[in-house]
Amino acid sequence: MKTVFVLNGPNLNMLGKREPSIYGTQTLDDIGADCRKAGSALGLEVDFRQSNHEGALVDWIQEASQAAVGLVLNAGAYTHTSIAIHDAIRAAAPLPVVEVHLSNIHAREPFRHVSKVAPYAVGMICGFGPLGYTLALQALAARV
Repeated sequence: MKTVFVLNGPNLNMLGKREPSIYGTQTLDDIGADCRKAGSALGLEVDFRQSNHEGALVDWIQEASQAAVGLVLNAGAYTHTSIAIHDAIRAAAPLPVVEVHLSNIHAREPFRHVSKVAPYAVGMICGFGPLGYTLALQALAARV
């Protein structure tokens, strides 16, 4: 099976508790289980991870460039602020990256409208809640 990394950034470990009106009631563990099930159906092995630490995400992006055929990334708030994650994705090329957000970042606060991930992602899926992860895996499976 081809491996795809699914990386999650800060505060996503609080899903199910944190602002359910915005982020829904599913936990990150629920989303991970859905990703593994969807990945298996697509012939992909999903390596699902979360960290609140920018450096860990950078390390995992670098690891993915060597160990995976694609990357699904929900960088959380780092999406809008992290040059380090931007540079890691750029350095991981040609690894295809799909950016995911549970909420529609373009319908929220203005600071969320700009993504440092987007310039090097093959696409972005936002606003569909946890389904966005499954859609991202489908997009990667079609691409690889």
